[in-house]
Amino acid sequence: MKELQEQRRDILAIIKDPTLTHEQTMMALSSAGRDILELPGDATRRFYELKEKGWLCDLNEGRVTYVPRYILPDYRIYMEKGCAFLRLDPPTDLYEATMGLLAIYHHVPSVTHFPVYIGRLDQLLEPFVLKEIRENGEERAYTLIKGFLRHIDRTVTDSFCHANIGPEASLTADLILKAERELQDSTPNITLLYDPDRTDEAFAIRCVQAALDCAKPSFANHRMFLSELGEDYGIASCYNGLPVAGGAFTLSRIILARVAYDSTDKEEFMRKNLPAAIDAMLAFMDEKIRFLVEDTPFFSTSFLVKEGWIRPDRFNGLFGMVGLAEAVNDLLEKEGTQARFGSDDKADALGLEIMELIYNRVQAHENTYCPFYGNRFMLHAQVGIDSDTGISPGTRIPIGEEIPLYEHLRHSGRFHKYFPSGTGDIFPFDVTAEKNPRAVLDIFKGALDVGMRYISTYTSDSDVIRITGYLVKRSDIEALKKEQQVVNDTVVLGMRSVEKSRVEERKVRKL
Repeated sequence: MKELQEQRRDILAIIKDPTLTHEQTMMALSSAGRDILELPGDATRRFYELKEKGWLCDLNEGRVTYVPRYILPDYRIYMEKGCAFLRLDPPTDLYEATMGLLAIYHHVPSVTHFPVYIGRLDQLLEPFVLKEIRENGEERAYTLIKGFLRHIDRTVTDSFCHANIGPEASLTADLILKAERELQDSTPNITLLYDPDRTDEAFAIRCVQAALDCAKPSFANHRMFLSELGEDYGIASCYNGLPVAGGAFTLSRIILARVAYDSTDKEEFMRKNLPAAIDAMLAFMDEKIRFLVEDTPFFSTSFLVKEGWIRPDRFNGLFGMVGLAEAVNDLLEKEGTQARFGSDDKADALGLEIMELIYNRVQAHENTYCPFYGNRFMLHAQVGIDSDTGISPGTRIPIGEEIPLYEHLRHSGRFHKYFPSGTGDIFPFDVTAEKNPRAVLDIFKGALDVGMRYISTYTSDSDVIRITGYLVKRSDIEALKKEQQVVNDTVVLGMRSVEKSRVEERKVRKL
């Protein structure tokens, strides 16, 4: 009875919240209804016991899930065959291509209810852009691209929506960069799949200029992702590398800091508590995936499956983690040393030792629903959520403890190798960097050469800023603080992260 009263109270609070739009209210009520349900069995019980302790987290998926968390449709199928379910013929021009994609995006679900991947836009649209320019001029093509991007921002009201460009330069990519700098919107997030052997230098510099101006695109290490995932991959949501025509069934996370806090020393952490938390999360993910595949109708009824846009064998489970820095620092303090993660060799060595334990234990676990990655789950350096306080994303050095830039890049490179499904670091620059984008590109090149997987930037005076892996406008945060409604629901997460995670206190780098 008490639980039912709490559920009713929570639902009533959603209905009465003046900062939520109608759509945001519906989304919140949908999650509230789902969260009444739970999977039976020991795996679920054990997971939620450790969630109550603060060790594990289901990342707002709830106890059951009825669609995969992240879906990366193969949008090339629309360009080649159209979409029978939506009664769309293959597009013949840029207007039809963009309008058709907008219709399709509306029907691509995820944990956020919005598409987290909208394709390699330059590759999808380049033939139509070239045709439009030939027939009607570049200004017309730009107008359509800009309108397409504006429509995404106003209707996909969640900043975890992600587009890719590159690695090769294209007219379409340049029009996208131009439009994003003019629009200054937080959605979609954009990643350049960067390869110095394939990405034209001048184009890469234009991408840096756009990133400094509007916080996108980020730079992904294309060579690294290719070696692990093959040519048909995409960057989705925050910075998740996943196979196209597939995605992620689920993502749960272990909060290493809190496991460490509850351990008497390194010995108990490494031999007892951390292995117990890993095993509990693996078992929970197994059961959650089984339920999604076997007990829900998604993979047997969705048009995305029926028309070949996605395939079940290209989905995976993502094993997430946060708070490595705080875990390391706490365990060393218990040994009587003040060594700090990022600044001391002893702390970094312990960080690598913890990562090796996690990596090996997860790799030893098999799940038959994940053949794409050898029936293993993929590690993911999770970026955190709005309720986190004093816990750093993934393997990042805590804000306020950043080390000199080049040392920081090398440090990040030592840890990025563990996360084929995504990790990244953020380096804001002083506004003077806008005068020398080539120098910023050289820094990015060096970062990727020392093993960094993903790197993001913006300038200290940007309205659009990167919170952890997603984007939010500072002006929207200020509006929400005044209890005004804002279109993008991710602003709530951004505002809380700014308050709790000191996002605005990141070290600003100077060239």
